[in-house]
Amino acid sequence: MTAERNVYWQSTHVSRTDRERLAGHRGAVLWFTGYSGAGKSTLATAVEARLHAAGVHTYVLDGDNIRHGLCADLDFSDAGRKENIRRIGEVSKLFVDAGVVVLTAFISPFREDRASVRALLADGDFFEVFCDCTLDVCESRDVKGLYKRARAGDIPDFTGIHSPYEVPESPEIRVNTGEDVLDTCVDQVLAVMVDAGVVSASVLSA
Repeated sequence: MTAERNVYWQSTHVSRTDRERLAGHRGAVLWFTGYSGAGKSTLATAVEARLHAAGVHTYVLDGDNIRHGLCADLDFSDAGRKENIRRIGEVSKLFVDAGVVVLTAFISPFREDRASVRALLADGDFFEVFCDCTLDVCESRDVKGLYKRARAGDIPDFTGIHSPYEVPESPEIRVNTGEDVLDTCVDQVLAVMVDAGVVSASVLSA
């Protein structure tokens, strides 16, 4: 018998519904995507702060942080990026089952990879948040100096310079992080969360 045939799903006594009832809100994935410098991490952490202040159970999975541990063995080739997103998708699914609102901030440049994460989750659990900011604006910010290094040839396979970014075709949320102020973007994300029934308006206004 193969190893796979000796692996069985272990049922537990506490269900996702039980955990969500205890938390007072649904679990969900907010998947922030966009160019480097588009404001994904900034927006994700700001949204988390608002949710946390309202008593919502949250966790941010940030691209750089994940590369220090869970995905430290991966490179930035197309194959490496694909595996990076696959792992994050599986971790995000666990968070949702735990009744947590997980916010992920990854460039995740390929539509196919983002779609594969969506497919792991039930309808209504995955919210693609497109941080819409032009490459020119992102490069002018160059918060971490990555664009400069990529232009100099120090960073291969850099999205927008050597590797493509595939813009989401129908994201649940589109925020203009190139022009709108942070609070406006946060309000947009939270409004969709309320409309979708992930959290209640009364919780956020308490």
